[in-house]
Amino acid sequence: MRGPGGVPEARRCRGQGGQVGGIEAIPFGLLVFVLGALLIANAWAVVDAKFATDAAAREAARTYVEAASASDAGRQAEAAALSTIGAHGRDPKRASVRSVGELAFARCGRVTFEVTYTVPALSLPLIGGYGDGPFTVRSTHSEVVDPFRSGVPGEADAC
Repeated sequence: MRGPGGVPEARRCRGQGGQVGGIEAIPFGLLVFVLGALLIANAWAVVDAKFATDAAAREAARTYVEAASASDAGRQAEAAALSTIGAHGRDPKRASVRSVGELAFARCGRVTFEVTYTVPALSLPLIGGYGDGPFTVRSTHSEVVDPFRSGVPGEADAC
């Protein structure tokens, strides 16, 4: 049928056939979107935890080599690492700090610290994390005690 000016009229559907077909794609698409968003949030939580453990290991090593005495250095290094984890918005209870090898508080002594952090199974921004996660992030950092620093045992030419 032609309307005014010879332009064909639009066909109008009569009946209800095909009205509901494909409606199940909407909840399925929403489910895929939510699961994808959760996957990305959890992947970012692992990356962010890696940044936090890198900074914590670095702070532990720096605090150790800059400590006033060997007796307080280990305790101060652990406290600095856990404080750094907390400053990055992470739970310090999920982190552990340990020295790798022997700690040498002497000129040119190399110290290495390792910080591990268990990422929660479900991590949501602004809400927090729940459960024990399958991912453990681990970072190490090493520094040398300053050879020209005063008050440290050993000789400067030992390096």
